[in-house]
Amino acid sequence: MKPIWIVDDDQSIRWVLEKALARENFATRSFANVREAAGALDHDSPQVLVSDIRMPGGSGLELLQTVRERVPGLPVIIMTAFSDLDSAVAAFQGGAFEYLAKPFDVDKAVELIRRAVDESMRGEQTWDDRVADAPEMLGQAPAMQDMFRAIGRLSHSAATVLITGESGTGKELVARALHRHSPRANGPFIALNTAAIPKDLLESELFGHERGAFTGAQAMRQGRFEQAENGTLFLDEIGDMPFDLQTRLLRVLSDGQFYRVGGHNPLRANVRVIAATHQNLESRVRQGLFREDLYHRLNVIRLRLPALRERSEDIPLLTRHFLQKSARDLGVEPKRVSDETLAYLASLTFAGNVRQLENLANWLTVMAPAQTIEIKDLPPDLVPSSAGNGDMIAGGGLATDAGGNAMAAAGANGAASPSPMSPVPGVPTSAPVSVWESGLRTEVARMLRENSADVMDELSRRFEAAVIREALDFTRGRKVEAAERLGIGRNTITRKIQELNLE
Repeated sequence: MKPIWIVDDDQSIRWVLEKALARENFATRSFANVREAAGALDHDSPQVLVSDIRMPGGSGLELLQTVRERVPGLPVIIMTAFSDLDSAVAAFQGGAFEYLAKPFDVDKAVELIRRAVDESMRGEQTWDDRVADAPEMLGQAPAMQDMFRAIGRLSHSAATVLITGESGTGKELVARALHRHSPRANGPFIALNTAAIPKDLLESELFGHERGAFTGAQAMRQGRFEQAENGTLFLDEIGDMPFDLQTRLLRVLSDGQFYRVGGHNPLRANVRVIAATHQNLESRVRQGLFREDLYHRLNVIRLRLPALRERSEDIPLLTRHFLQKSARDLGVEPKRVSDETLAYLASLTFAGNVRQLENLANWLTVMAPAQTIEIKDLPPDLVPSSAGNGDMIAGGGLATDAGGNAMAAAGANGAASPSPMSPVPGVPTSAPVSVWESGLRTEVARMLRENSADVMDELSRRFEAAVIREALDFTRGRKVEAAERLGIGRNTITRKIQELNLE
């Protein structure tokens, strides 16, 4: 068997891989740069090539292209310390066998190389090269690396995809990436939040209407399916779609035809549908709120986005990125974050996920007094002194508008407010965890003893209802202000009020 070639300008990386592969009885040959490896290809070829991306004097992606031209079918594993979507997609675009993010577990790296060896001995080429540019997504966590790989693998597919994950995790970013990497990349990408459109208007939004179809329909109007022709239609919060419209959507997915509201002629729909939800669709199917046949039609390929608390190692990376982005948008010098502050942020549980962290970065860009951000510069509801016994859920971050976009926090006179979420007067900033946790555990135990159904869903609904009621009481029923206080969008609070019957 031929040796494994290792190409990396970092001597320590080469040494570690050489020793680990030697223990597995693999012969190796190492190169410090792309030029040396490309020159060696003139006379020899490896069983598997493992290469870094960014090296002085040449890119690992250039070497990958050279390999594809000279030794088609040779498995190439791309390594990089720059764990972003662009690197992952570029690797798959070039036909890489796999993508390995640094720092990596040596045992897992060896196992990956062993799989590549098996693949090369079968003489098969694994990846297709039809991958397009992607919007920027970052993540070093294993779950995000898996997501990047999935996007790369789906680059040639037109299959229906269901994206699940909590609010604020970036489901639309994934949908846009899937579109831009697909054969439909030159077509339109049309997004529709089904929870943000009143039920009476949603049918027309989706399918369009004919002139005179209803009062006020003075002209024919194309719906989102027609607008997305030859492209991708992203249906966000699909779990909130009214039941009767679920039937019409199922028909479109089944036979590719639909009718405008008030229309009599069927229209063909050449559209890829990507759906997303933060809800448990299986539970909604059991409750009779979501059609089971539609669920199975949507759930062809399922991608789950992890919550930020499940990828806390990405918080420092994302914080720096969002501070750079915010400074660029505002035309100011980017703020820096001390190591202590980054470690502290990584220890928090961000209920609003990546969106909340981005809003926090926007707030810090505007409000932090010094160029280097310390823990004391964080919003008051995030600093340790307000953390009770130390267990915290991060509630800080800039208020958002109806679309979830960050807005500058300002008072009535236009001056910036001291915190993106000012504490409620007379209420402690953070009650000790034991006070509410003890009561919660008692209630969970009671429900379990009584064999209550859907305990998690029931408690989640009661929790959301209690939080929203208190916010509405505090703002005297003003929904927009309540949404800003809670750090959620106006559309989100409107939908939740309807769902939870809080009108």
